Amino acid sequence: MAPTPRPASRAAAGVVAVAAVLALLALCALSLATGAREIALDSVWRAVLHPADGSRDAIIVWQLRLPRTLLAVAVGVLLGVAGVVMQAMTRNPLAEPGLLGVNAGASLAVVLAVSVLGTGTAAGYVGPAFAGSAVAAVVVVLAGMRAGPRADPTRLLLAGTALTASLASVTGVVTLSDPRTFGDYRSWVVGSVAGRDPADLVWILPLAAVVVASALLLVRPLAVLALGDDAATALGSRVGLVRLAGFALVTVACGAATAAAGPISFVGLVVPHAVRLVVGRRERAVLVGSVVAGPMLVLLADVIGRIVVRPGELEAGIVTAFVGAPVLLALVLRGSRGARAASGARGERRLRGGRVAS
Repeated sequence: MAPTPRPASRAAAGVVAVAAVLALLALCALSLATGAREIALDSVWRAVLHPADGSRDAIIVWQLRLPRTLLAVAVGVLLGVAGVVMQAMTRNPLAEPGLLGVNAGASLAVVLAVSVLGTGTAAGYVGPAFAGSAVAAVVVVLAGMRAGPRADPTRLLLAGTALTASLASVTGVVTLSDPRTFGDYRSWVVGSVAGRDPADLVWILPLAAVVVASALLLVRPLAVLALGDDAATALGSRVGLVRLAGFALVTVACGAATAAAGPISFVGLVVPHAVRLVVGRRERAVLVGSVVAGPMLVLLADVIGRIVVRPGELEAGIVTAFVGAPVLLALVLRGSRGARAASGARGERRLRGGRVAS
């Protein structure tokens, strides 16, 4: 039986949760106030409470910044949850949802939509991007299941990497052969929550809620899966079904986020690690923390992008890449040092054991 959490630890967890929610709300307020036209926080509050007063601040907040902020929250939730589930399924702390080929599939679909169908708006990219993400993920999962029904994580990651490279090459051929396609694609592929259709909120906000609820149902099976396939099977877990459900959830979450905002990289990788540093390694705590930390990272990246290159803007995907690339390097180096330390400790224990035996 798991030990009952001490009151002190419960109080600390409560303080962390309240602080995280307050930080998220503060970032939402900052997102509503920041842009080419600065709006004071008290004016933002009045605009939110009185949307029909016809003031310029109310128009900017309700028609431009509030939809952008809500989209950033939804995208952050989807990518954060996808990262937690992906790392839990593969038992790989460096796994990222894009490794399933979802981003590459969406990119190729958008390029074909622009080149063949003449699509030229962000709203027109949503359908093709989501379809391309789903097709790419299905191909990767089928490739990963060829050796058996359990969808081996290593095979899945290798298949995703190979498919990503193949689709990227096709995307490159199409964009380089058509300058107009390249121009439209370039504005989408960097990943941004600016200039998107507010109508996307009608489907992406409910979808984000469904993804979070589904992930909470998968937390316990994924925690069992972390023990290894054989141990999980011995405990009665249906490993293949759990893994397929997890990959379906990752596909829907990452595909929806990519369709709505373009590929925003490193969120699914950085957020779970940052949350683990605060709450520990319990999967449920990591998942709940990522639901809050994911939107915080996307909102922070979007706000920074509005400030650093005024009067222009820097896309959120570029800012998250600036943050994520150094973090990924630090994780790799930390993992290498940890592996060397563990190996040295095992060697020292074996040496001591040999001395005792002699």
